[in-house]
Amino acid sequence: MNLYPKINLQKLVQIFIVFFKLGPSTFGGGYAMVSAIEREIVEKKNWLTSSEMSDMVSIAGSAPGGVAVNSAAFVGYRLAGVLGAVTAVFAITLPTFFIVFVLSIFGMIFKDVPKVQAALRGVHAAVVALIIVAAFKMGRSSIMDTATLIIAGSCVALLLFTEIHSLVLILAGPLAGILIIQIKRAIGIAAPTEKERQIDKPDLNYPEYYI
Repeated sequence: MNLYPKINLQKLVQIFIVFFKLGPSTFGGGYAMVSAIEREIVEKKNWLTSSEMSDMVSIAGSAPGGVAVNSAAFVGYRLAGVLGAVTAVFAITLPTFFIVFVLSIFGMIFKDVPKVQAALRGVHAAVVALIIVAAFKMGRSSIMDTATLIIAGSCVALLLFTEIHSLVLILAGPLAGILIIQIKRAIGIAAPTEKERQIDKPDLNYPEYYI
C-alpha cells in the first residue's frame, strides 16, 4: 500500500468539509456522534459501507484516543492516505477547539445562572439519546447470533455491576469470539463472521491504490 499517493486536492477538500461539519456534533464524546458520522460517511458520501462503518467504530473504540478522532483518521486514511488522515483529524478538532475555548470563557462568567444550568441539563439528556441510537445501530449490525448476543449482554452487565476495567473487556471480547468460532467449526456448526447481506457494490470514491 502506498502511504504517499498522488495528492488529490479535491478529495482533501471534501474530507475537510465533511469532518469540519461533524466536529461540532461531538457533544457527549465520540460515541454520541456515531450516528452523525454514519449519516455523512455512509448514507450521503458512500465512502464506507455499513459493515465497514461497524468495523471502524469497533477499531476506533478499542484504540487509544477519542473515538471521533480515531474515526476521522480511519476514514481520511482510507480515502487519501496519510495526508487524508491528517486533514480529517485537523478538520474534526478545529471547530471543537474554538467551541470549547469560547464556552470556557462564557462558562466562567455565567456558570451560576439558573437558565444556563437548565440548558446544560437539556444537553445532557440529548446526549444520552444520541448514545442510545448509536448503540442500537451498532448492535443491529454486530449482534448476529446467540453467541454475540451473550458476549454483548455479559459485557454490559459487567460494566454496570462490577468494577472491572473496560480494557479487560476490549481484550476479552475478540478472544471470546475467536474461541467460539473455532469451537463451532470443530463440531461442524456454521460460524458466520458477519450477517448475511447483499454484496457491497464497488465504491468509486476509493483511490486505485486500495485495490
